[in-house]
Amino acid sequence: MASDEQEEQELRSAVLKNAQSILIARRRAEQALLEAHEALKHKTDELQQQREWFQVTLSSIGDAVITTDLQARVTYLNPIAETLTGWSANEAHGQPLDVVFNIVDEKTGAPVQGPVRRVLSEGVIVGLANHTALVRRDGKVTSIEDSAAPIRDMRGQLVGCVMVFHDVTDRRQAEKALQRSEQLLTDFFENAAVGLHWVGPDGIILRVNRTELDLLGYSKEEYVGRHISEFHADPPVIQDILQKLSCGECLQGYEARLRCKDGSIKFVLISSNVLWEEGKFIHTRCFTRDITDRKLAEMALREEIARRERAEAALRETDRRKDEFLATLAHELRNPLAPIRHAALISEAPNATEAQKRWSHAVVNRQVQHMSLLLDDLLDVSRITRGVLELRLAATDLADVIDAAVETARPLIDAKRHNLKIDRPSDPMRFMADRLRLAQVLSNLLTNAAKYTDPEGEILLWAKATEGSIFIGVKDNGIGLPAAALSNVFEMFAQVKSTEDRSEGGLGIGLALSKGLVTLHGGNIEVRSEGPGRGSEFIVRLPQKAASAASNEGLATQSPSRPVSRRVLIADDNRDGAETLGTLFRMDGHEVLIVHDGRKAVEAFATFRPEVALLDIGMPHINGYEVARLMRHELRDRAVVLVAITGWGKDSDKARALAAGFDHHFTKPVDAEVLMRILRVPPNS
Repeated sequence: MASDEQEEQELRSAVLKNAQSILIARRRAEQALLEAHEALKHKTDELQQQREWFQVTLSSIGDAVITTDLQARVTYLNPIAETLTGWSANEAHGQPLDVVFNIVDEKTGAPVQGPVRRVLSEGVIVGLANHTALVRRDGKVTSIEDSAAPIRDMRGQLVGCVMVFHDVTDRRQAEKALQRSEQLLTDFFENAAVGLHWVGPDGIILRVNRTELDLLGYSKEEYVGRHISEFHADPPVIQDILQKLSCGECLQGYEARLRCKDGSIKFVLISSNVLWEEGKFIHTRCFTRDITDRKLAEMALREEIARRERAEAALRETDRRKDEFLATLAHELRNPLAPIRHAALISEAPNATEAQKRWSHAVVNRQVQHMSLLLDDLLDVSRITRGVLELRLAATDLADVIDAAVETARPLIDAKRHNLKIDRPSDPMRFMADRLRLAQVLSNLLTNAAKYTDPEGEILLWAKATEGSIFIGVKDNGIGLPAAALSNVFEMFAQVKSTEDRSEGGLGIGLALSKGLVTLHGGNIEVRSEGPGRGSEFIVRLPQKAASAASNEGLATQSPSRPVSRRVLIADDNRDGAETLGTLFRMDGHEVLIVHDGRKAVEAFATFRPEVALLDIGMPHINGYEVARLMRHELRDRAVVLVAITGWGKDSDKARALAAGFDHHFTKPVDAEVLMRILRVPPNS
């Protein structure tokens, strides 16, 4: 029994002990559970706090944020994302990301695959995408830049994706504006109407526009990178330009010359300044404006002005010479009139002796001959100037030319008591020339020497022949020529100024006429002088053409026929001229009728029936041309010899007279002997 109680007691004790152990364990478990609950509560609070902090952070970072789960459904939008997409967070929650975040290509508008798919499939971070646009819920489009990254849990498992993006519309517009501005500036630089180029401080060309390249003909590769002085026609100019620019000067309209690729020169105006950065010379900004046309026009204008000034000076000189010539001509024509008038008075004087009358007749003849020579010289110069004077070339002996020239100039040489020496070749010298014209040249030179040599001076006429040429010279010890006069002594109306007490006379055309006649012969004439007071020498060179049997033809060489009486009609409104000519013809045995107008001349053809008619051209009522036409074309009278006697002596006047029906044309005063020869020619010969 006692053992049973003991066992029961031991059992109770064990149960109590176990109960105590259980109670202690329970209490410990409860304590642990309480501690775990507190820890969980603390952890939950911490997570809530972190979540709230995370949401605050996402709401305030300035970028839009969208999160998704593994199925790319929206789980979160921050306020900026709500604003940009037009979706609220509640409305967007659970929506497919493509619905909320609808993006397209900014340039084309084509749909764009967002980066979320790649993040969820590959678990990688996708960086910023450019040129992307977000189509808002209301259809408006916003330019964005976006990126995406994976979301992982504590164990590193992929649980979703976070999308970060922001609005770049203003920046894109600014970039476009900047790009447009750069395009406009580039277009301005390349296509400016003036050349543009940049040059570094070392003179190397850094940039150039198309206008300047087109101006000079180079390609960009041929121009850029070379020193600017290589393209300047005046290298020191560019050194001066760079020096001025380096000193801070700004150039405006600096004139320079540029060398083109083809070697031509362009005139330009350069305007330039320097781009400085922190006091450092970066490059020049040069504007090149082509002024070649203007410069050439200015040069042409200056040349034209100079030409006009020269022409005006020449015209003034011509006018001066013309005035001097007219005064000289009046003087030269008046000089013969005085002795002619005096000789006429002597011839009319009742107490004049036969010797005095013969002398007066000789005076009149000499003075008329002098006046005729003056007029002939004028006409010859005019013909040479117009290129219508023709030479009558024939076999000519130089001795005959010299003798004829000396004979013509002898009166003046003797009057001034000059000592004339003639040095000619001993052997005959024959060549082809116009003997009369060549004698006229030499007589002009001799007369010129006599005029401008003081009395009792020395004059040398020499001639020599070389192979192919004949040289004839006239040398004097007269007043000489200044160097300035040597170049124009052969010009029309040129006369050497003499002392005021010396009046040499002459028209100033003798040397011009001589030069023209020598030139027509194929030769030339030159003058030499060592200066004033040291004399002068004129040298004529002629080609020695072989002489032939040719001889001059014309009225002057015809042998006079046996005198025969002719019926002669003279029609001239100058009564003295008509009467004196008629008296000469009557003295030669001819029957003469004189009328003074064209109408009476026509009547005389019917009543007087002349064999020879001498008609003036400028007659009253009917002029000489019309009278000739009436006789030839209307009255069909071919028997009468018609001779035009007029003061008009141009070749056109002669051609007009021959066309009207005249057989001969002579200018006043006419050598009476020439007319006599016509009257002595038998009819119809």
